[in-house]
Amino acid sequence: MPNGTFVWYELMTKDAQAAERFYAEVVGWNTRDSGMPGGRYTIVSAGEAGVGGIMGFPPEGCPPGASPGWTGYIAVDDVDAYVGRVKAAGGAIHRDPDDIPGVGRFAVAADPYGAPFVLFRPTSTEAPPRPAPGSPGTIGWHELHAGDGPTAFAFYAGLFGWQKDQAMDMGPMGTYQLFKADAEAIGAVMTKPPQIPAPFWLYYFVVEAIDAAHARVTGNGGEVLHGPMEVPGGSWIVQCRDPQGAMFALVAAKR
Repeated sequence: MPNGTFVWYELMTKDAQAAERFYAEVVGWNTRDSGMPGGRYTIVSAGEAGVGGIMGFPPEGCPPGASPGWTGYIAVDDVDAYVGRVKAAGGAIHRDPDDIPGVGRFAVAADPYGAPFVLFRPTSTEAPPRPAPGSPGTIGWHELHAGDGPTAFAFYAGLFGWQKDQAMDMGPMGTYQLFKADAEAIGAVMTKPPQIPAPFWLYYFVVEAIDAAHARVTGNGGEVLHGPMEVPGGSWIVQCRDPQGAMFALVAAKR
């Protein structure tokens, strides 16, 4: 797995079983218990390929300052070395490097403005099977709503070698800077608007058609905050909040 590519997505939430049902209905994911000891961790899959996990907050409750949300795992070749690089670049480490037996080594990090991400190195050197890009249930886009777009991009580019792609002028909302990882455009960075209280990564889950997915979101207790909207390239998106407050988005090739 090349450094700087997103390889896993994880939802931490208040009621994991309710979240599993919601996303299975909305995105179409298959779910299964991972069998990991010490608590329930559910794998969500696009077909047979695992793409992420869902887990509940600890029994003692939500950690101070935490709220339900999705976090992306970014592949690196040496988690411990990258911890030092994150700190040197002005980021923070919220959980020191640790091992998941048989899975990999990880550390929980945040960029200089507080947007969280996970550094991850898998135990196996063999890449797991992946669905074709754009398949329903895969992650189609990664969008950082940053404290300051240019500074945040420089942080990630310095760590992971991300490269600038197209830049779109959004008028009063500033610049929407697309970026490439491993020669492929996979996301964009923008300065968050003032009404968004904290920087965060927004992940776009692929569905077949946006109007039907919109109805599934609202029909299962979620909220559509923006869209449907057609974006450059012809895809359609909606940005949403699940019933427990976690932000996510959906993207489809057709309305």
